[in-house]
Amino acid sequence: MSKDLLDKYSPTRIVAGPGSLAQLGKLSKELGAARVLVVSDRGVASAGHTRRGLDSLESAGLEVDLYDGVEENPTTIHVGEGLERANAFRPDLLVGLGGGSAMDCAKGINFVYSCGGSMADYHGVGKATSELLPMIGVPTTSGTGSETQSFALISDAATHEKMACGDKRAAFKAAILDPLTTVTQPVQVTAATGIDAISHAVESYVTRQRNDVSKKLSVEAWSLLSGNFQKVIESPEDVDARAAMQLGACLAGLAIEHSMLGAAHSAANPLTARYGVIHGVAVGLLLPGVVRFNSVACEDDYRELCGASSEGSESLASRLEEFRSLSGLPGRLSDCKVNKEDIPLMSLEATGQWTAQFNPREVTPVGFSEIYRAAY
Repeated sequence: MSKDLLDKYSPTRIVAGPGSLAQLGKLSKELGAARVLVVSDRGVASAGHTRRGLDSLESAGLEVDLYDGVEENPTTIHVGEGLERANAFRPDLLVGLGGGSAMDCAKGINFVYSCGGSMADYHGVGKATSELLPMIGVPTTSGTGSETQSFALISDAATHEKMACGDKRAAFKAAILDPLTTVTQPVQVTAATGIDAISHAVESYVTRQRNDVSKKLSVEAWSLLSGNFQKVIESPEDVDARAAMQLGACLAGLAIEHSMLGAAHSAANPLTARYGVIHGVAVGLLLPGVVRFNSVACEDDYRELCGASSEGSESLASRLEEFRSLSGLPGRLSDCKVNKEDIPLMSLEATGQWTAQFNPREVTPVGFSEIYRAAY
């Protein structure tokens, strides 16, 4: 079922299975590459995954360069550093090897390298002025689903604004889902990225932009993610469960491409910008309250997502809280040292986030204040 959905709806070719990272060189050559710039981070490099990717590329006879300075929530600084490497090396293909940050940074570098200007020029949809270099995504987490999305989230280093930069030409030509790259993750990374993927399945199912395609993808993603989250937390070396989480995150990412996200992500961004709260932690804190907030607008949708036996929004919200508790992530905003007095200002900031407009229930600063206070 999952493979059929990807084959039918994803413009990105998906190569999946344990050890599939070894196919990176072959895939790159099939895309006509001769010079490949790999965009990664030092954590992935220290786990040995970046080296394995480089070895595959070099074994295929390709010239290779590496930018591994990406950090969580990439900014225009990271894009600028990667752009310097690209300008010096002159690649004809980019590889984003790491979590969503590395893949988004690869897209950001590609926008500016291929089209010129600055990252801010691509804030919005369809701003690319020419074709971009082909890219391959290699997610080493089961979270963002960036490998099946045409958007990059890049923060302005000066203002901390998260810029959603989307263009169909920014989609990866291929993606490699190798569950062995996720086995080395610390449990907190597994938990935060897994919660993020789950939030994508939940929010994409009910947005104002949802359609029959996105709903099919969200349901399949929810089934895989909710059915395997506990397994990867309790048995981190369960490769089958890891593979299911990777596939679920990939499907949820593709669902976003057809549907978008909602209030949980809008409310999460100010927490990350102001307090440095990890994105998956922030979304995990807020999503149960958002589900309850939205229940007056989409109770039946939540029931459909979770199956015929579900009791709807309250059942779903409680299950999301159980996932969070099981993972050992913070349970309240107060645990993250969030100042309660900042809630009014964060509510204004959340209202201005791009994804707020897609939430199934209209959400004003008053509504966001309600969501924040419920999580405090």
